[in-house]
Amino acid sequence: MTGMQLTTEKRLVLVSGRAHPALAHAVAEELGIEQVPVTSYDFANSEIYVRFDESVRGADVFVLQSHPAPINKWLMEQLIMVDAAKRASAKRITAVIPCYPYARQDKKHVGREPISSRLVADLFKTAGANRIMSVDLHSAQAQGFFNGPVDHLWAMPTLVEYVRGRIDPANAVIVSPDAGRIKVAEQWGRRLGGVPLAFVHKTRDITQPNQATANRVVGDVDGRTAVIVDDLIDTAGTIVGAVKVVLEAGAKDVIVAATHGVLSDPAVSRLRESGLAELILTDTLPIPPDKQFPEMTVLPIAPVIARAIREVFEDGSVTSLFSGAY
Repeated sequence: MTGMQLTTEKRLVLVSGRAHPALAHAVAEELGIEQVPVTSYDFANSEIYVRFDESVRGADVFVLQSHPAPINKWLMEQLIMVDAAKRASAKRITAVIPCYPYARQDKKHVGREPISSRLVADLFKTAGANRIMSVDLHSAQAQGFFNGPVDHLWAMPTLVEYVRGRIDPANAVIVSPDAGRIKVAEQWGRRLGGVPLAFVHKTRDITQPNQATANRVVGDVDGRTAVIVDDLIDTAGTIVGAVKVVLEAGAKDVIVAATHGVLSDPAVSRLRESGLAELILTDTLPIPPDKQFPEMTVLPIAPVIARAIREVFEDGSVTSLFSGAY
């Protein structure tokens, strides 16, 4: 009997937007694959054009895009790429979003405000994404904004492993820059073998963007190496305020570790002059040479993203990659 032969071989496709090509290249290298080439450019009126240069029909497509400034441009480009994959008959589409845009707008502080983080999730769903993958969401409950699987990846194991080699756990303290990050600080403390905790009491004017005042340290930092941990650094006002009050409380030195280096002006000048011993970031966002300085260390996030992509493609367990992190 002759007839049609069916093939069930799965195919992993990685495509990338233009925002952070170095990260996409590193992820492809970790996976041992070539990226599918993409033609993309801006029209004169700033509209974006995208076309995949090879077929993605029936493939498991991972659309990777970082979101540095201008965020709205790169968000739109990724949405268009997801739509292109859907219309090109991709079997499954995962939007890989290392630093989730609008993540801090995840609730209403006062009346008549939007919940923009939820809107972004709805946009990806409408565009055709079946799944979202992101690193260190600003609030874990934002996973519920997307009506589908969300792989919440953690940079903590990468950061902790590096910090472990930089401190004496017996003479260190983990510091949360505000009360809201204490649970994360507790996990840092456990992973470093029971390092004690402290936190900075701060006040914020919710009517003003990027405005917070660090008031005092709650906990003992005197004579210790303080490791301040946070998810992102934008204008660095919160972090620099925390460094200041921790040093004033008697800390021997201060290390700052964060996942996302947004580094909007005047962050770099503030951090340089803050007195910190070391700033440790990952490269979920591109950090150009003009924003780097001697006390800054940038760790690669590509291994984490690549392992998660491989687990999703092979229908494995992403959670198993972060044993003990949840």
